[in-house]
Amino acid sequence: MNDRDGSSQAQPMQPIKAVDAGVLSIAYVESGPADGPAVILLHGYPYDIHSYVDVAPRLAAQGCRVIVPYLRGYGPTRFLDPSTPRSGQQAAIGADLIALMDALAIPRAVFAGYDWGGRAACVGASLWPERCTGLVSVNGYPIQDIARAVEPAPVPREFAFWYQWYFQTERGRAGLAANRAEIARVLWQQWSPNWRFDDATFARAAAAFDNPDHVDVVINSYRHRYGSAAGDPRYDELERRLAALPVITVPTITLDGDSDGVIPATDGTAHAAKFSNRIAHRVIRAGHNLPQEEPAAFAEAIMEMLR
Repeated sequence: MNDRDGSSQAQPMQPIKAVDAGVLSIAYVESGPADGPAVILLHGYPYDIHSYVDVAPRLAAQGCRVIVPYLRGYGPTRFLDPSTPRSGQQAAIGADLIALMDALAIPRAVFAGYDWGGRAACVGASLWPERCTGLVSVNGYPIQDIARAVEPAPVPREFAFWYQWYFQTERGRAGLAANRAEIARVLWQQWSPNWRFDDATFARAAAAFDNPDHVDVVINSYRHRYGSAAGDPRYDELERRLAALPVITVPTITLDGDSDGVIPATDGTAHAAKFSNRIAHRVIRAGHNLPQEEPAAFAEAIMEMLR
């Protein structure tokens, strides 16, 4: 297989398990020996667990216990209580990670992710460093500085964020509800211009967007980060701690994709001060969905955390 060719391995990751964890019943797949070092792989928007379809078996073959959960609002993951706010805020997805570890009796793990999953991994590593063996984060330090969210970014980046501005409006909410797969396909194409995924690969992931909470969670995520929507009050204290933009102290490797169409690759210096124990920063020949486009490089970074 060419890692940048998305046409292979269109079969779903199975079997899907589920566990009650915090406010959710979290759906996940697990591979590798139960007594191996734990690795938790976290996907982004608009993707699903199949971003790790070629990463997970590589890690399992090297003796890792690999856990790949569907985030809140994706796939078979469900809220346990109908009254729980359908928040997509950063503190919530970080807390979900720790709740999953507690439910599975995993004391420590390597956290690895990109996009929303990279943010969840960084939130977990920053607020619960004792639970994190090591961190692999795509796009550096993605913890949101909500207090400065109204400050404009460079124009090319603002242009790439069109979907975020769209989701601030009720027209955008209606558009996501009606066209969730169509929006995702456009974003896949824009964000990974050199990734040749086929229809079966896209359809496999897009099925995860049929979750009944998907629209509410996505809209809240993109509104909360700009201060235009409230979060779930249960996470207020965690959000206060994240507002300080805490330094991540665990061993870390940061990765960027050289053709990432939403977050341009950097030399890593801009976020260097946010990692007190960074082992390396690497630019990988990939777009935004780096683990699916270049699984060997992603898996190798994780294994470095365990050597």
